[in-house]
Amino acid sequence: MAKLYFYYASMNAGKSTTLLQADFNYRERGQRTMLYTSAVDDRAGRGVIGSRIGLSAPAHCFAPATDLHAEIAAAHGEARIDCVLVDEAQFLTPDQVDQLASVCDTLNIPVLAYGLRTDFLGQLFPGSARLLAIADALIELKSVCECGRKATMNLRVDAGGNPVVRGAQTEIGGNDRYVALCRRHFMAALAG
Repeated sequence: MAKLYFYYASMNAGKSTTLLQADFNYRERGQRTMLYTSAVDDRAGRGVIGSRIGLSAPAHCFAPATDLHAEIAAAHGEARIDCVLVDEAQFLTPDQVDQLASVCDTLNIPVLAYGLRTDFLGQLFPGSARLLAIADALIELKSVCECGRKATMNLRVDAGGNPVVRGAQTEIGGNDRYVALCRRHFMAALAG
């Protein structure tokens, strides 16, 4: 039976790189994959999964209204899909996570979802919360804090490198806007 996997980590842990490597492994063995990324995140270009080390691949975009199960079922009906890989999974809606679980359960296609667990204030993203609740496997990818400990949090910073403690949950950015920190340093930065 196919499974729903959630690979989660802080920023700069190599989530997109790991996804692209998994995609390569499937395709190298002659298997067909379907890649998704959030329509909100266009840092590598719209419909492109890009990693900080320069790897990239085209992907389908999902928005809150996208019916992932319907799209994947239609593609699978045309030609067998062996694996679905989703980048920026924190931006999935809870309903979309349920649709991906249904892809596993009814179409027997494994789904590998990669994303952040928490936002810049340490709050769960709705998509991540649902993935943590129903995924068959939870895999934490590791990043490193400036102190050398495991980074688990994402600190949003302004142009001067100062912590940001208010704002919308979603603000797209990379190293210019976020710093991966351990919980201790994250809490100290938020406290000012």
